[in-house]
Amino acid sequence: MQSYLNQYIDGKWVASEGGTRHLVIDPATEEPCTEITLGSRADVDKAVAAARRAFDGFSRTSVDERVALLERILAEYKARAADIARAIATEMGCPISMAQTAQVGSGIGHFMAAIAALKAFEFEEVIGGNKVVHEPIGVVALITPWNWPMNQIAAKVAPALAAGNTMILKPSEEAPSCAAIFAEVMDAAGVPAGVFNLIQGDGPTVGTALSEHPGIDMVSFTGSTRAGILVAKAAADTVKRVHQELGGKSPNIILEGAPLDKAVPAGLMSVMLNSGQSCIAPARMLVHKSQHDEAVEVAKAALARTATGDPQAEGRHIGPVVNKSQFDKIQGLIQQGLSEGATLVTGGPGRPDGVERGYFVRPTLFANVSNDMTIAREEIFGPVVTIIPYEDDEDAIRIANDTNYGLSAVVSGDPAKARAFVPRLRAGMVYVNAGNPDPNVAFGGYKQSGNGREYGKFGLAEFMEIKSVIGDLG
Repeated sequence: MQSYLNQYIDGKWVASEGGTRHLVIDPATEEPCTEITLGSRADVDKAVAAARRAFDGFSRTSVDERVALLERILAEYKARAADIARAIATEMGCPISMAQTAQVGSGIGHFMAAIAALKAFEFEEVIGGNKVVHEPIGVVALITPWNWPMNQIAAKVAPALAAGNTMILKPSEEAPSCAAIFAEVMDAAGVPAGVFNLIQGDGPTVGTALSEHPGIDMVSFTGSTRAGILVAKAAADTVKRVHQELGGKSPNIILEGAPLDKAVPAGLMSVMLNSGQSCIAPARMLVHKSQHDEAVEVAKAALARTATGDPQAEGRHIGPVVNKSQFDKIQGLIQQGLSEGATLVTGGPGRPDGVERGYFVRPTLFANVSNDMTIAREEIFGPVVTIIPYEDDEDAIRIANDTNYGLSAVVSGDPAKARAFVPRLRAGMVYVNAGNPDPNVAFGGYKQSGNGREYGKFGLAEFMEIKSVIGDLG
């Protein structure tokens, strides 16, 4: 069992003051795999004090100095890639093949994007006889989830550093090892003491303490909408900036006449990837009523080829969901889909055949779903897809927008027709006939999917204040 019982504060690994031991459960075996210490408010106070001490000096470093630091971090990160991948596969169940590529690779992409953005960023703009400048915001708290752990850590740490801020990272207690290895990366790269601090912990204690803390200037949070609301409320009394990337219930509009043999499997793959545990998973598949039954058959055949298996084994299978709580939630929503009258095409309740332990969910497909059903409205966060028939283009747009979320959307079919859909979809990102998230392009959503943007120059700007300098500048 891996053991990471210390916190990383002010450039040193130190024992927690009043923390509690926590066991991380391997979702494939249901056995403990890692032990950490859930931090305390006293730990948060120490980390904030260290970050505040470090801010004055680090905020005045040059762009060239910060570029060099980011490049050293990137080199050390690549050297630890195999360790990070194993940690992710073990703790959150992502198959090792995907952990080694997409999961670890996303962190590399974000550091490269931050370096490019920093080199090109215009920190000063002259307007008339006055000047507008961008400056680091201060001490930032970074609260990250378990589903894409290194993606979200790197998407926050890299631009926060690039902007000249100091920080405290609180990763999810469900996937803490990769964050601990990342702290070792930061230490090996020579990040100055106090600039980066790691406090392992849960939301109610450490997350709340960071959000409330008067010494924190900004909170950047990624997680559920429910938790994001709590963070915003806790931060309100100190009027700090709150950046949120929250839940999603993304539509996948397959335009009338689109080739289903291509569009349907591509949409399903986007959901099954990471066992459905992605905020942008296009789990609502909208199909014209004339093609509904054909789409169901194509989807059924595609899901029959989707295997579940051991996360430590190489291959294209999917792994378990992260924990028992998530497994139980998904099982409850599958049952609710049945009780509300959706047609179960394949999958359904329980574990896959022959699987007796682990939080494995059967890849599940529902058809004849209406958008008022619970499975069409709640974020399931598992390998479950709903096929929703629509009458015409206007109906498809109405259904797509009929959600509290607005993180992303997918449109598949004739490109000219798809382009006409893009401005009418209330989502922060629209994928047209393929594409993957780009670390240089803005990531974020509308409505209850959050506020602010991450990635590239957009993420860099999020971690800065804007100051106007007015008058005779000489």
